[in-house]
Amino acid sequence: MSKKSTIKSDLKRIDAMRDEDIDYTDIPALDEGFFKEARVVVPPGKKQLTLRLDADVLAWLKAQGKGYQSRINAILRMYYEAHRK
Repeated sequence: MSKKSTIKSDLKRIDAMRDEDIDYTDIPALDEGFFKEARVVVPPGKKQLTLRLDADVLAWLKAQGKGYQSRINAILRMYYEAHRK
């Protein structure tokens, strides 16, 4: 069975569930306190650029699946956050 067909069958099963059948015990309640402390975080804008990477590094990133460019950004962001003053 392909991943797409598995997802579709899972979605059909979930759509067929009644609200009473869903276990929410591991989800904390969203009370007034949550919304008083909540904040909207807008990520900074992105810029397009050309980047040269070692072939083996690029192959490894692509082998992780879709979203390799977002992964590159996340890796660079973690490094940036760890090293900025």
